[in-house]
Amino acid sequence: MKVDAPAVTERVLRVRGTVQGVGFRPFVLRVARELGLAGWVRNDAAGVLLRVVGPAEQLDKLATGLRNRAPGAARVAQVEWVEGKAPGPAPGDGFEIIGSGRASGEIETSAPVDLAPCMDCRRELFDPANRRFGYPFINCTQCGPRYSIIERLPYDRPQTTMAGFTMCPACQREYDDPRDRRFHAEPNACPACGPRLEWRDVAGRCLHEGAAALAAAVAEIERGGIVAVKGVGGFHLMVDAGNESAVAELRRRKQREEKPFAVMFRDLQMLRESAEVTDEAATLLTSPEAPIVLVPRRAGHALASGVAPGNPWIGAMLPSSPLHLLLCGQLDRPVVATSANLAEEPLCTDDDEARRRLAGIAGHFLGHDRRIARPVDDSILRLTADGSPVVLRRARGRAPSPLTLPDDLGNPLLCLGADLKNTVAVATGRRLVLSPHIGDLAGVETQRVFRDTIRTLAGLMGATAGAVACDKHPGYHSTRFAEGSGLPQVEVQHHLAHVLAVLLEHGHGADGVLGVAWDGTGYGEDGSIWGGEFILLESGAASRFACLRPFRLAGGEAAVRDARRVALAMTRDAGAVDDGGLGFSAQERRNLETMLAQGLNSPVCSSAGRLFDGFGALLGIARHNRFEGQVPLAVEAAATAATPGEEVLPLDLRPTRAAAELELDWRPAVVSCSRQADPGRVAAALHRGLAEAIVRVAHRAGVGKVVLCGGCFQNVMLRELAERGLRDAGFEVLAPRELPPGDGAIAAGQALGASWNLTRVELPGADSPANPNPAVPCVSPFPEK
Repeated sequence: MKVDAPAVTERVLRVRGTVQGVGFRPFVLRVARELGLAGWVRNDAAGVLLRVVGPAEQLDKLATGLRNRAPGAARVAQVEWVEGKAPGPAPGDGFEIIGSGRASGEIETSAPVDLAPCMDCRRELFDPANRRFGYPFINCTQCGPRYSIIERLPYDRPQTTMAGFTMCPACQREYDDPRDRRFHAEPNACPACGPRLEWRDVAGRCLHEGAAALAAAVAEIERGGIVAVKGVGGFHLMVDAGNESAVAELRRRKQREEKPFAVMFRDLQMLRESAEVTDEAATLLTSPEAPIVLVPRRAGHALASGVAPGNPWIGAMLPSSPLHLLLCGQLDRPVVATSANLAEEPLCTDDDEARRRLAGIAGHFLGHDRRIARPVDDSILRLTADGSPVVLRRARGRAPSPLTLPDDLGNPLLCLGADLKNTVAVATGRRLVLSPHIGDLAGVETQRVFRDTIRTLAGLMGATAGAVACDKHPGYHSTRFAEGSGLPQVEVQHHLAHVLAVLLEHGHGADGVLGVAWDGTGYGEDGSIWGGEFILLESGAASRFACLRPFRLAGGEAAVRDARRVALAMTRDAGAVDDGGLGFSAQERRNLETMLAQGLNSPVCSSAGRLFDGFGALLGIARHNRFEGQVPLAVEAAATAATPGEEVLPLDLRPTRAAAELELDWRPAVVSCSRQADPGRVAAALHRGLAEAIVRVAHRAGVGKVVLCGGCFQNVMLRELAERGLRDAGFEVLAPRELPPGDGAIAAGQALGASWNLTRVELPGADSPANPNPAVPCVSPFPEK
């Protein structure tokens, strides 16, 4: 009996997501050939496109396989059959990879992120029999540079900074062989045809190349020298982390008084000699993104005290590139690996720029001739007690991975974020791409990177913005940039943007939610400094339900740096007495008292970050912020190290119509803490009191879901206590997962606010217009939702 062959059909399959630069086309080729299908696959502006011929059953298996068996570095957002014919050649007898489609208009695919060396490349790197033995630019489809070398999409070698390196015959054979893991690995190279290491002095003279350059860097670090090392996304400054004088000299030259340095360890075994490493921390450290992870220091560790003065945590990282693997392997000791810049400046990426900007800091430069297309700093994470990650900085390995908006914007939108910990975003359709961390926009160099990143994102997405979203702070550089753009402008209140960023992550609407947005500073709807906010979202509108009791900052910015000034204002308001423990002279105290009494250069704030400052000074834990968040970090550290207890500092919840429905009054806590002796136990009691107060406010709000956001929730003790208390009380807690709690997520929240036309936090009893600033037209380019 004759059996009919299954009917053959030709179809077009579209795959969207992060599917370029991650070995996806070679993966498609292997799956299609396993299934006996004919056709082709290519990169294009929307992602990956397949034109495939075969029996319907096999085509369905192909679609399922692409969803469920994708390479580890890929992020498949959508796999769908498309009606009609795909542009390109007619399918032949077999299946093949063809050249990328030409990009025009908006680009829907996502730029792939940079990835640390995979295990296969690590084995080859240290195998004397392998032709890439000791080659610091080894890579394959599962690892290596991506975003940092892309000039434009689609992701193909001619559109990267590898375009100038012609593959040798051996590398070309790998690139062309579907059975090879370097099949279509765009940065593929070897010592015969790829980038080379260079050892240069401050004058730019090349003293050594290749292995000799690496050996010179090792010798210089062992001698106690400071070396600038060009990594994947920029330069690091490196010194021996156990050498007290070398670390102290780096601090002096870099003008970085006390902010902790990151430390790079050869491997987990070496790290465990200096720190306690949980399984969850080890998983993060050895992941393809290779972030910095905060881990507790061990007693008796061999690191220099100047690495992280007074800090119980180490910002630890493992080698994130083959060059770092080789360097750490030969040094056989931990090294400081801090961003190569002066304090608060952006990362150096260009060799000539590095020598110019780092003159007087680094004595020598270990660089190479592969150009970095754009800077990418290290991602930073820490862990809660249950092992949940908290993203402090979203950068290499994590950005620019896309987010999905709930609605189609229709009009491309540029989102400018905040001025501290700045990131920017471009939204088009339902896709939102958030940049890697840029930094603080106070400096000219950072402002240049800010503008360059805007151009980069817009170029990679092929989008021309039709509107711009920004913060409401009139003094922000980002706000002034928006005003000068000539585009329709949408201003989103700072703390509302914090809440919206978390709702975006969780796919939740603006209804039945209380947002707890606690940070150091943000421009409030009443023109004061906010930062201890409880924002109630109901039926698509936001109102200020509660806030911390406001207090004054004597001297404005001076009070941000000197926590004693905050403590003095708090004790004065609470009716407590400064017994001299704050260290002011009699004249200083009189001057500050006069400023506070008359409101002279003493702006009002409701900031939770400044509240931690005040308690830190009152308890004698720390007095000055020499870097952002230093005093609150010290308060958390003291509380974490304290003997466990159940004490709770009292905070009252009072009705008020002045600034919010309710006011969280910290004055009883100030009076209470002045009567207690153990600073650590009081600091822990403060955390418990604040967490308990959050639960009380949530009960009064009468909603079932609570968002925890803002920079104060980088404090894992506060976050854990608040989450536990809320869940025990029956609330659903929404907290940041992939985005930072702090200002690095503001641009994402601005995008959602613009999409929903939800940009303002209403004040109690205020019959205010939608736009309180008549100088700025209240015109939204988006339809009301």
